[in-house]
Amino acid sequence: MSRVEPVTRWGKRQWSWSRARAEGVLRVLHDDLWTWRADPLPPSVWLRWFPHGVVCLAALGVLLGDAAQLGEHGGIEPGFGFVIALAQGGAMTLALWRPVAAWWLSLAATLVGAFAVRAEMVVGGYTFTWPWTAAGLIGHLFVLLLLALRVRTRISLEALALTALTTYLVQGVVGARNYQPTGQLAVILFTVAVVLGIALRGRREARTELAQQTSLTAEERARRTLLEERGRIARELHDVVAHHMSVISIQAQVAPLLVEHPPDELKENLAGIRQNALEALTELRRVLGVLRSEHPDAPEAAEVGADAAPHTPQPTLDRLDALVENTRAAGLTVTTGSSGTRRALPPGVELSAYRIVQEALSNVLRHAPGATARVHLTHLPTGLRVEVSNTRPKRAPAPSQGAGHGLLGMRERVAMLDGTLTAHPLPGGGYQVAAFLPTDGTDLPDAPFTDPSTEDDTP
Repeated sequence: MSRVEPVTRWGKRQWSWSRARAEGVLRVLHDDLWTWRADPLPPSVWLRWFPHGVVCLAALGVLLGDAAQLGEHGGIEPGFGFVIALAQGGAMTLALWRPVAAWWLSLAATLVGAFAVRAEMVVGGYTFTWPWTAAGLIGHLFVLLLLALRVRTRISLEALALTALTTYLVQGVVGARNYQPTGQLAVILFTVAVVLGIALRGRREARTELAQQTSLTAEERARRTLLEERGRIARELHDVVAHHMSVISIQAQVAPLLVEHPPDELKENLAGIRQNALEALTELRRVLGVLRSEHPDAPEAAEVGADAAPHTPQPTLDRLDALVENTRAAGLTVTTGSSGTRRALPPGVELSAYRIVQEALSNVLRHAPGATARVHLTHLPTGLRVEVSNTRPKRAPAPSQGAGHGLLGMRERVAMLDGTLTAHPLPGGGYQVAAFLPTDGTDLPDAPFTDPSTEDDTP
């Protein structure tokens, strides 16, 4: 008993393993071949629909030839023979769109025709090409070729193997009397057709992959060129602008030491100059980090050096008071005010509002010397309205060096948020920049909006 039980358990394990393997093979065959999925043959590159026309003409020839061969030489009733021929010719046309279903239809029509002819040969005792008729063989050749052109290699080989197995069973196992065998020739031709289709499909896929690789190479080359250009710009900014800002900061720090008894106003102004230079360096490092990053939109973009400030978080309206104080220290009189109920705003709205105020105040400093500026924020249920206006300048501005892009940058920021921006002179000789930044996609008219009754101006 002790020897028999291990052998029995080993036999059960082998049987379970063989059964599981057979079920796996059947499941694969079911998934590959028992389907109605569409896989249409695309138009030819040069001749467009010419291959489709050739297949349809060949299907018509198979229909007429097979109907005549089955009816006249096979002894089948003409109507029944026409139906079988129609199925074989229709399978060729169907293979242009649904090759797997067409293969099933062609194989089924061949089996029905083969057994119908076999019955007539047994009764009549005459000779006939069997089990594949000449027209049926040509039709199935087309179907297998189109199948191999459209589906994976494994599915094509499975269809070929099942076709060969069916041919062997019909001709070699079932058999018939007084027939000319066509099974061996059919299997050879079917194999050639499948191999040719697989080769053509592999060639087409290789060309497609080559075209994709070429496209990817071109995109990679363009991306590398862009990164090199951005790196060059970053180097220029670092070598020129950062150097000058560092010099300004050092000189502002050293300047009070060069005067025997510097007044407090001088110390305060020089300290402000140094603080502005340091903040400019911080902002410059942030910009350099974006330029040198391969993915500048990603929050984890690379930083520039160990002491470089990350480009997130960006300044928000919480730093607006510091910006105004900094501007006042530069000699510009600024009043601020707000109306409405303040609420949490999206980061993009906060950043854009801050930058718009920053740029507008910088423009007042440059282009309206001696003027006073006013910053007003209106918190609305649908968004935030930013107004920066100034009075008439008291003296002519200094000549501007280069073309400014402040208004263009403000318009780009507002357009990115689907907002509106107006910039126009005021009747009294001043200037106003008004922007509406929506928080829920709602837009407002371009007309300036003020609400004096709820203003809370702070000098």
